[in-house]
Amino acid sequence: MPKIKIPTPLRQYTAGNSEVEVGGATAGETLGNLASEYPDLRQHLYTGDGKLRSFVNVYKGDEDIRYLDGADTEVSEGDELSIIPSIAGGRCK
Repeated sequence: MPKIKIPTPLRQYTAGNSEVEVGGATAGETLGNLASEYPDLRQHLYTGDGKLRSFVNVYKGDEDIRYLDGADTEVSEGDELSIIPSIAGGRCK
């Protein structure tokens, strides 16, 4: 099964796990299965209409899935997905 690396701010929704193995043939299916396994995580990953939130970046290895096949990016045994939330803030002068 693919592994999904969970960033520190979202670990409270995955019982403290920093990494979770979840089945799925594509990145989208794997993330959907993750959200099904940890329902409190869903609202942090998906919009109300079921689309991945724009500030949630998902990488397969070192590649952003947006530049591969998006949610249809194939994953297999041993692949690693990383959820990387965008960080914004600070002050502009």
